[in-house]
Amino acid sequence: MSKGYRLTASTGIHKGDREYQQDQVALLNHPRINGCVLAVVADGMGGRSGGRTASDQVMMTAKQLFERYAPETDDAPTLLKQLVQEAHLVIKLAAISSEQEPHSTLAAFLINPGGDCHWIHAGDSRIYHYHDDRLVRRTLDHSYVQTLVEGGSITEEEANVHPQSNILMGCLGTESDPPMEMHFIPQLRPGDTLMACSDGVWHYFNSAELGAALSSLSAREASEFLIDKARSRAHGSGDNLSLVIVKLEPLD
Repeated sequence: MSKGYRLTASTGIHKGDREYQQDQVALLNHPRINGCVLAVVADGMGGRSGGRTASDQVMMTAKQLFERYAPETDDAPTLLKQLVQEAHLVIKLAAISSEQEPHSTLAAFLINPGGDCHWIHAGDSRIYHYHDDRLVRRTLDHSYVQTLVEGGSITEEEANVHPQSNILMGCLGTESDPPMEMHFIPQLRPGDTLMACSDGVWHYFNSAELGAALSSLSAREASEFLIDKARSRAHGSGDNLSLVIVKLEPLD
């Protein structure tokens, strides 16, 4: 790569204090193109096997679509929209054949070899973009409390401890079409970090704490630190946790 950076990355997943693991996380390297990666987090919901069924379908769909993706000719936003639409459909079909109501969030970002990045999300799994320790942008949850924050009736801090913070306004597998919020970063730079994570992680941190961890630690150390810290802050009542971190390290 002659772009002045190299990608370093890590994923992390933990069952938390739940009986079952319904989160799924993947960091996919393109089978043919160096420097092209797809990161995906899916937080499954809907009973013991329902949630896992849903998040598994997201991962299978992501792998199949990414294998066929050709960065030089294909359009990344189209691929990401397809991922949401196809996974949504497959989850709905799975619901017909099972007792459960499988649903899933989705947060995915795709980095092309040229250094541009596209992301998409549905639900309350988040994507964060930091430069060094400064938050550049993050996704806004498709959740009831986010509508309260946007309406000015509660603050971000109050949203985190709101009793209805788990109510989603949109995700995959529901009756209505899932939301598809997209964002484009024309050029990533050395010092940039991207993280996708489920609410079992972000729920326990403010953006300054996340920035400090992501900028001062390696991708592997940051993923371990954030999971350990979230686990201790959950005091025995923590959700499943999953995250994927991609750092653009400056070349020496």
